[in-house]
Amino acid sequence: MFIINENEKEYRFGDSGPKYLMKGPRSNFAVVQFNAGQDFKAHYHNIMEENFFILEGEVDIIVDGTTHTLKAGDLIHIEPEEVHYVVNNSSGTVKMISTLAPYQESDKIEVD
Repeated sequence: MFIINENEKEYRFGDSGPKYLMKGPRSNFAVVQFNAGQDFKAHYHNIMEENFFILEGEVDIIVDGTTHTLKAGDLIHIEPEEVHYVVNNSSGTVKMISTLAPYQESDKIEVD
């Protein structure tokens, strides 16, 4: 068991990107923030499934070429091998939760 406060971790890119509160042993849990116009490179996972739960704002998540515009309260579940791309096309900040399971040390394949 452990307890952690979000303020104890930093976003990967300073003021944006994922902020992992837990990495393994069975799943990852991250707070993710993107400012207007920011994105995260298209990728997929061979083994891990990924969920995004939108806390604040609006974001476009493109899965296998289909755009899904999500807002606060929405959840999207992405299966292994589904290519997904996250972009904040809104004028505000988006904040969401990301979970990945089952935990793998390395299971992200970037796509051009």
